[in-house]
Amino acid sequence: MKDCGLISILKTGVLLFCILPFSAFCQDLQRVTFLPQWTPQAQFAGYYVAVQKGFYQKRGIDLRLLAGGPDSPPADMLLNRKTDFATLFLSDAIKLRSKGVDLVNVAQIGQKSGFILVAKKSSGINSPKDLNGKRVSLWSDFQIQPLAFFKKHQVQVTLIPQTYTINLFLRGGVDAACAMWYNEYHTILNSGVNADELTTFFFDQHGLNFPEDGIYCLSETLNKDDRIRQGVVSASIEGWRYAFDHPDEAIDIVMTYTQEAHIGANRVHQRWMLDRIRDISVISDKNTPMGTLSPDDFQTVASELKSGGIIDDIPNINEFYVPCLDDLR
Repeated sequence: MKDCGLISILKTGVLLFCILPFSAFCQDLQRVTFLPQWTPQAQFAGYYVAVQKGFYQKRGIDLRLLAGGPDSPPADMLLNRKTDFATLFLSDAIKLRSKGVDLVNVAQIGQKSGFILVAKKSSGINSPKDLNGKRVSLWSDFQIQPLAFFKKHQVQVTLIPQTYTINLFLRGGVDAACAMWYNEYHTILNSGVNADELTTFFFDQHGLNFPEDGIYCLSETLNKDDRIRQGVVSASIEGWRYAFDHPDEAIDIVMTYTQEAHIGANRVHQRWMLDRIRDISVISDKNTPMGTLSPDDFQTVASELKSGGIIDDIPNINEFYVPCLDDLR
């Protein structure tokens, strides 16, 4: 009887051990919203993976990914308290901070600029000086880098507005166009243009590195409970590392999100995007944690924005960037 009683007590103890921690864990989950700045694609694979693998949950966060895109500008969503966290380009965030928006960078995922100029060798363009007098299309929202590039190499070009397709370039309407290495450049290749027919200008190789995607929130979010910031950042970093280490599984997850959003996407393009995002996000210096914002890169971007008349004053980096580096290692 004593043995039976002991077994009964042990069984009850095991049952309580299995049930109570899960119950307590669920009760302690903090609901948090996160907005990637565009529609589902591999550019944001790390966040999708972190959700699906439970990386946020194990840090006590019930994270809801919101639908990004033109109808949900991340800056507006943050200011209107419709999201707790969002991704933004560093240049956009610095502009907002300089205008008084109490925006904070908590992790800089992109380390190198994926923004490039693509030119046709058939137009006689093999070096920056060959752009002189050529027709170049630019996106209206992303002109600081290319204009600084033209100024640095002392070339005069004819600027043509560029839409969100690369068709004008493909049809010969311009000699060069702007593109994202992880997106439009691959579209050009898939359109039947060979890489050896193109000249590419990577701005980061010309002293104009503008790191792109970072994770942002308002200062008030940190003041409420800094553990949320730490959990979101560390889970996101884990998601990115897992995605880079398990690309096929990551693309499976990305495709699920694109299908749910009814977005036409294919695995080949999404895999190219993930591989290129890895190229511009992984830091070669093993002593520098992933997600670090380089002071030199911050200064480069801010200085170009100021010289271009986009901002009047450069924000204090110590107020703009609030990392949790122990969680990023």
